[in-house]
Amino acid sequence: MSRRSERTSKLIQREISELLERDVSDPRLSRLISVTEVTLSPDLRHAKVFVSTLGSEINKEDMLAGFNKASGFLRKELALHLKLRYTPQLSFHYDDSIERGAKLLKLIGELTTTE
Repeated sequence: MSRRSERTSKLIQREISELLERDVSDPRLSRLISVTEVTLSPDLRHAKVFVSTLGSEINKEDMLAGFNKASGFLRKELALHLKLRYTPQLSFHYDDSIERGAKLLKLIGELTTTE
């Protein structure tokens, strides 16, 4: 990943996180949601946004549907806040790495307590 692409993905990640906190009113997106990573295509026209949430009670499909519905609004706001030649098309994907990490830590904790 080039330096420009990396800086742009970090800007997009931070801006989407801030928009989720203050401007998005969809109840499917009102929970504690974290934007874990943004990857950009080499031409910077497409962005994969990886999101995660704490707690297992959330329906992942509902959350992704909420993001897909809000993607036009988020893209418009990104165009207003970031000075980019092209505002990338956003696609949202669920990132379960936090859940997997928590499970591994729990297993490690169980192993150390049994010894």
